[in-house]
Order: sequence, then structure tokens, then C-alpha cells
Amino acid sequence: MLSLQIGNVPKPDRSGKGKSIAAFPSDYVVIDVETTGLDPTYCEIIELSAIKYVGGVAADRFTSLVKPTDPIDDYISKLTGITNEMLETAPSPAVVLPDFSMFISDSVLVGYNVNFDINFLYDNLLPLGVTLSNSFVDVLRIARRVLPDLPNHKLITVADFFGISPDISHRALADCETCNNCYSKLQAVIIEKYGSLDAFAVKPKHNLKASDITANTSHFDTSHPLYNKVCVFTGTLERMTRKEAMQIVADLGGICGNSVTKKTNYLILGNNDFCSSIKDGKSSKQKKAEALALDGLDIQIISENVFYELI
Repeated sequence: MLSLQIGNVPKPDRSGKGKSIAAFPSDYVVIDVETTGLDPTYCEIIELSAIKYVGGVAADRFTSLVKPTDPIDDYISKLTGITNEMLETAPSPAVVLPDFSMFISDSVLVGYNVNFDINFLYDNLLPLGVTLSNSFVDVLRIARRVLPDLPNHKLITVADFFGISPDISHRALADCETCNNCYSKLQAVIIEKYGSLDAFAVKPKHNLKASDITANTSHFDTSHPLYNKVCVFTGTLERMTRKEAMQIVADLGGICGNSVTKKTNYLILGNNDFCSSIKDGKSSKQKKAEALALDGLDIQIISENVFYELI
């Protein structure tokens, strides 16, 4: 298998990975994975859980501890409530993962920050001859788009917003249940806000050209951080349209660009969550901007919220 090199660390080839979608199927499987850390290259799965929903109703459950190669540390034990004693008699990944794969089958997978779970599962299933190609829905990304004014979008914060009392144990099965409850509540907000689930799921098209935007004033504050700076947007903004954002840049004396070039000063990141061509969360614009920054060019990659602070 080919892999891309970043420094001396090989980047996993996840070319067979499924797509992140904005969808609200009636049949799906909510998943959650507890691990020993954040990086699938070095860390291990210690618990797998899933709840299968048919017609929106829980129909079956899967949950299992997974015995890691090395003992877990106190931090992970405290975070997850899983101890080394509990893992001592747990089945190995080679036993649990095939059963888990059979359970989820080709269902749409739903989870909270589910790309994290998908990456761990993909990397651990691949050596067993299984390519995890299921499409997946990230409830975190939906929450960010639907509830942009929350102080943060942690699962516990979104659950609290909806009056859901989550199990604070952080065990995988409990997290599946909390995730699904939030998923259901978010759908109700979407229908109220957008008129239908289908209206939310339609990815906005950006046919706007930078040349279409001209400043409404000729008087600029030359000390403003965006004055005479080339700004490019990628993804869908959550608080305003791209046209509105580009107009603000122009009215501040900034220069709107269509694509990332060596002249770009700022790349503003919107939401790329439901773009079918994106599998790793980064648009081609972001990848190019990162490459230019590594080459020493003065280009800043900022979030939508930082953009609002600048303006």
C-alpha cells in the first residue's frame, strides 16, 4: 500500500474511506469508539459500541471492551471509566472487529466527531481485509451549523442545550445514546429553521466570482488588518453568505480572491463538512494554503470565528 510521507511519519492511505454526508436516514447505526489516545497510528481501541436504528427506533446493540497491547494509563482510565482490570479478560481486536464489522454491515454510520471513530476503525479493519467504506453522518458538524452561537459544541454542551442528561461515564454505549438523542433534537430544529431536512442537506453552490464584488465606499481605514489583503473563502459560512462576507472584505479595502495563490494573505475556513469530494476535512484550497505556508509564504489560515473578530 502506498502512503504519503509527512516528515518521517507515514500518512495512512484511507482512499477507500466512505464519505461524510448531510443525511437523515431512518435506518442507520450510531457508533462510538473509546481509545488510548488521539492518533490511530500509535493508539489503540479499548471499547466499541453501536446501536442499530430501524425506522428511527433502536433495534439492536453491540458493545464490547477490546484488550489493548499495553496497559492504559491513569488519565485514560479516569476519562473513560475503563480500567486495566476490566480489559484483562477482554477479547482481542482480531476477535471484536470482525463481529463489529458484521454488525454495522453497509449501514450509514452516525456519530459525534465521527471522523475520529471512522479513522480508528478504518485503520484497524484494513489489516483484517475489511475496507470501511460506509457513508457517515457527523452530528458534531450538524450541531455547529445549526447551533452556531453555543459557547462550544462538545457533546455534553449540545445535550445540555436540549435538556438531555447524558451519562457522564463517557462509556461508548452511553455516548451512542446521547449522540442519537442530540441527532433527533437537531432534526427538529432543522425542520423549524430550514423548512425541511432536505433543504438543510442541499449543499450551497458557490458560483460567485471575486470580480463580482466591488467596494461600496472609497474611504478605507488603512490600518485595518484586512486592508489591501487578499482574502479567499472555502466552505460554507454559518453566520452569513459568502457574498456578504466578500462584500465586507471589499468594503474594508481588502481584495477578494477566487483561489489560493502565492498572493493570498488569508484563507477563511467555512464548513466543508458535507462536500462529497472531501474525505479528510480539508478542501483543495486549504491543502494548497498549507503547502504555501510550509514553503515560507505569509499566508494565514483562519476560522470563520477569527474572521468575525478581525472585521
